[in-house]
Amino acid sequence: MIANTETITVQISLSAYGDALIYGTGGTRDYLPGMALKHLLFAWHEASFYGTDLAIQTIQEVELVLLPAEHVIPFFAECKLLDHIEWVWEGDAARLVELAPPLAACLEEKKIIPDFSAFQMGKLRWTWDEEALNRENRPRLKLAGSSDGFGGGLRASFSAAAFSRYYATETAAADLRREFPLLFAKDDPAAQGLDERAWLIAVGWKADTAPFRPMLQLLEPADEEDTLWRLGLVLQDKEDPSLLMPVRLTEDGEAQGSWPAAWSAPIRERSAGWLERLRMILPAGRLAGGSEDILGSPLDDEAAWHFLTAASDRLLDAGWQVLLPAWWDAASRKKPRLRAKVRSGAGGQGSSGGSLFGLDSLVDFDWRIAIGDTDLTEAEFAELLARNARLVRFRGQWVPLDPALLAQIRKLMMSVVHQGLSFQDVMQLHLLGSADDAAGGEAGERPEETQRVRLEVELSEQLSTLIGQISQQSQWPSLPVPDALQAELRPYQHDGYAWLAFLRRFGLGACLADDMGLGKTVQFIAYLLHIKETETAKTGNWPSLLICPTSVIGNWQKELSRFAPPLRVLLHYGGRRLGGDEFEAAAREADIVLTSYATSTLDQELLQSFTWAAVGLDEAQNIKNAQTKQSSAVRSFPARHRIALTGTPIENRLSELWSIYDFINPGYLGTPRGFSERFSNPIEKERDEERTKELQKLVKPFMLRRKKKDPAILLDLPDKNEMKTYIHLTAEQGALYDQAVNQLMERMLQLEGIERKGAILAALTQLKQLCDHPMLLTKEPLPDAAAAKSGQLDTETLISRSSKLERLLAMVKELREEDERCLIFTQYVGMGQLLQMVLQQELQEPVLYLNGSTSKTARDRMIDQFQSRTLPLDEQPNVFILSIKAGGVGLNLTAANHVFHFDRWWNPAVENQATDRAYRMGQTKDVQVHKFISLGTLEERIDEMLENKQQLSDNVITSSEGWITELSTDALKDLFTLRRDWMG
Repeated sequence: MIANTETITVQISLSAYGDALIYGTGGTRDYLPGMALKHLLFAWHEASFYGTDLAIQTIQEVELVLLPAEHVIPFFAECKLLDHIEWVWEGDAARLVELAPPLAACLEEKKIIPDFSAFQMGKLRWTWDEEALNRENRPRLKLAGSSDGFGGGLRASFSAAAFSRYYATETAAADLRREFPLLFAKDDPAAQGLDERAWLIAVGWKADTAPFRPMLQLLEPADEEDTLWRLGLVLQDKEDPSLLMPVRLTEDGEAQGSWPAAWSAPIRERSAGWLERLRMILPAGRLAGGSEDILGSPLDDEAAWHFLTAASDRLLDAGWQVLLPAWWDAASRKKPRLRAKVRSGAGGQGSSGGSLFGLDSLVDFDWRIAIGDTDLTEAEFAELLARNARLVRFRGQWVPLDPALLAQIRKLMMSVVHQGLSFQDVMQLHLLGSADDAAGGEAGERPEETQRVRLEVELSEQLSTLIGQISQQSQWPSLPVPDALQAELRPYQHDGYAWLAFLRRFGLGACLADDMGLGKTVQFIAYLLHIKETETAKTGNWPSLLICPTSVIGNWQKELSRFAPPLRVLLHYGGRRLGGDEFEAAAREADIVLTSYATSTLDQELLQSFTWAAVGLDEAQNIKNAQTKQSSAVRSFPARHRIALTGTPIENRLSELWSIYDFINPGYLGTPRGFSERFSNPIEKERDEERTKELQKLVKPFMLRRKKKDPAILLDLPDKNEMKTYIHLTAEQGALYDQAVNQLMERMLQLEGIERKGAILAALTQLKQLCDHPMLLTKEPLPDAAAAKSGQLDTETLISRSSKLERLLAMVKELREEDERCLIFTQYVGMGQLLQMVLQQELQEPVLYLNGSTSKTARDRMIDQFQSRTLPLDEQPNVFILSIKAGGVGLNLTAANHVFHFDRWWNPAVENQATDRAYRMGQTKDVQVHKFISLGTLEERIDEMLENKQQLSDNVITSSEGWITELSTDALKDLFTLRRDWMG
C-alpha cells in the first residue's frame, strides 16, 4: 500500500447548469493553484485528456477548475485518483461523492425520465426515476431532491450526462423526436392538469398499469320524444374493450359506481386528477351537474353540437379518449353537396359546319341537396331549415346541420339557380371529380366561404360521351385526311389534325404543344384544308388568321404552298400591307391571312373588324406575358375557334400557361388573380402536389403534347448527345471579371430599390459578355470587315484574348475536317459579328450570321444556302451563326449535326428550342450539342440553375433570373465572385 505523502481538501460548488467549480487547499490550508489542482485531481481522467482540456476560472483571487456538467457524475462516481494523496471531501463535495455512484448506476441502467417541471417551462431535461429507485431501496437519492442550489445543480449535471451518453448524436436525437414527439410539443394540452406520473404516461414514456382507461361518452336521445343528450364518464376494460363501467364523479373528485374490486385502488389514485383535467378543458357550466355527478346535467341540441364539433377535439388533444355516436364520424366527414343532374338532351353533338357549342353555353339541369347519404328536394331542405336545429332525425337518420355550411348551400343554390351552369362549369366539375373546392364560381377563383360545399354533376348520355371523347385520345372520332393535302401524315400527326377538327365542332380551343420538329405546321395546314373543304360551301368564306414571329413568316408561306396549294394565302406584313376596305376585300378572297405579332398589335383595330374562321398562334409563348399590348391585341380578335401552336407552353412561370389558355378558351382558368391564388402560388412556392394534379386535369383535355422520344411517335430520329465544355478564363478576362464584381459590390452599398436591381441585371450582362470576349466589355471597335474579307485580320490576337473563342475554333476545325456542319448560337450581336469574321478567315469558307436585323429575304436566302448540297464548295456555307432570339425558333436547319451554345441562355426551354433547329424530322445523323461554360464564373452558377429548372419544367413550373436581384449583398458577392482555383 502506498503511503500518503500529501493531503488535499476539495470543495465543490455546482452551477445552475450543472458545471462543477472545484477548488482545493493543501495541508497548510492555503489554496492550491488551479493548474496544480487539475493536474493532480484529474491525473487519471481520460475524458478531459488528464485535466489538460479543463478551464480555470478566478473568483475573488481563488483559482477554480471548471469541470463541464456532462463529466461531473461519471468522474465522481468512478473517483479514480492518485493514491499517494489523501483526498478529503468537504461540504457539497462530500455529498457529491456519496450520490454520484447511485446516479451513475441510474445512467448505466437508463433509469432516466424527462423532467416534468422543466417541461412545464418549455425545456427538455432529464432526471433520475425516483419511483423505480425507491422500489430498489435506494432512498439516499432523496437527499438530492432538496430545493437548495446543490440539488438543482446535481439535477442539471445528471441531465447533461444523460444527453451526452444517450442523445449526443443527430441520429439518436432524431429517434427521440420520432418516438416521443409530445416531449417537444410546446403548450401541450396533454400536460394540463396532470401530475408527473400521469404526464409520463400521456407522453408515452411510461406504460399505464391500470387495468382500465377513462373515457367520456356522449349518448344521443333515447327515442323520438326525447330531445336531450347526455355526457358521462366511463371506464373501459383494457382486456375487454366492449365492457364499459359508468362512473359518477363528485365535486370532491371522488369516483362512485360499480366496478371490479381490483380497480378500486387505481381509481382512488386517479379520480382527483380526472376532475382537475376536466376543469382545465371543459367550460365551468358543463361541470355543474350537482354534488353526486358533476357531468349529470343533460345537454340540449346546441350543447351537444358544441361537444361534437369543438369540446371533443380539445379532450382528444389533452389525451382523453372520447366515445361519440357511431354515425357521427361518417356524417361529419361527408360535406353537404349540391347535385345537378343534366337533363336528357342537353349538350347535343353539334354539326361539323353549323353552330358551335362553346364553353359558355348554358346547360339545363335538375338539382338536389345531399347531406351524408340523404338526398333532399328543395322542399325537404326548407323543412329541415325551419326546425332551426343543428342535429335532427330525418328518415330515421341523424343529420348534422352546420349553420355555416347551410349558409353556403343557400348562397350556392341562389348562384346556380339564377346564373345557370355553363358547359365550362360542367366540364371542370367532371374533370376535378370529388375535389372539395371545385364548386361554385369560376375556375381558379373560389371564395373561402364556398370551399367546403361541393357541387356535383350527373351527366346526360350525350354530355358523358362528349366529355369522354375530349378527355381520352382513344375515343377521338376518326377523320379522313383532306384530299388536297400534299403530304403523308404520320399516325400521330393524323391524330393531331383530327383532334383540332373535333374540338372545333364544339368551339373548344386547342393548344397543340408537340415537341419542336414533330410537324405542328403540317397538322395545322391539314386543319385549314378541312375547314375549306367542309365549311366554306355552307357558311361562305370566312378566312382564318395565323399570327407568327416575323422570322418564320417566310417558312409558313413555303409550307402552305408546298402542302396545301389550293389554300389562298394573303400576307399582311410590311410597309405596303393593305388597309381598310382593300384589306377586307382581299381577306374575303383568302383562306388564310398571315401576319406577325408586331403587325397584329399595330393593326389591332383592323383585325378586330373580322370574325375569323379560326385564329392560330405559332410560337404561342410570344403571348406568355398577359399584360403586354401584344397579348391583349391577340385576345381581342373575334374567332369561331382558337388554336395555339407551341413547343414550350411553359417557359418560366405558370402564368404563361394561363395566358395561352385564356387565349384559346377565355375564362376557362379564371382570372389572373384567382389562378395565382389557386394554382401558381401553391405549386411554384409550396410544390403542392394536389394542386398540380388538379391543374393537370383541367389542362389536359385542351392540350396535345407529344415528345420526340415517345414510343408511339416512331420518328426513328438519331440520338442527341449533350455535353458541357468547361473553359478557363484568360488572365485578362479574370482581371476584368474581378474588377466588374468589385465595382458592383461598391455600388450595392449605395443603391436601393429599382436602381439596385438595374445595376445587378447590368452586371449580369457584363459578366456574361466578358466570359465570351473582353472586347464586348471594353467596347473596343470591331475589326474592319474589309480586313476580315481580305484575310488581313489579326485573328491570332483576337483568339488569344478569349478561351471560348480559341476552343470553339479548334472544335469547328475538327468537325469541318469530317465534312460536318454546325450551328453556333450567341445572344450578343457583337460576338456574332466577331465570330463570323474570325471563322471566315480561319476556315477560308463562307460563314453565315443571322440576327434580329436580318431582312426576311436575306434570312430565307441564308437558310436555302445552308441546307443546300448543290452549291460549289467555295460558296457552300457550313457554319451558321445565329442570334438565339432571331434564329432559335421556326427554322429547319437539319443540314447541321453540331450545335454550339457559345453563351448560355437563362431558360433551358429556349436553349432546347434552338437545338431543335437541327434535331428534328429530316435529321439523319446523331446531333452533338456543345454548351460552353467558363469555370469559376457566374456561368457555372447559371448552369446549375438551368439544371434545376429543367427538372421543374418537365413537371409544371420553372423559375427565372429575377431572384438574383432580390439577393442580399453578401449573397450576391458569393454568387458573382470569381473562384481563383479555376483561373487559367
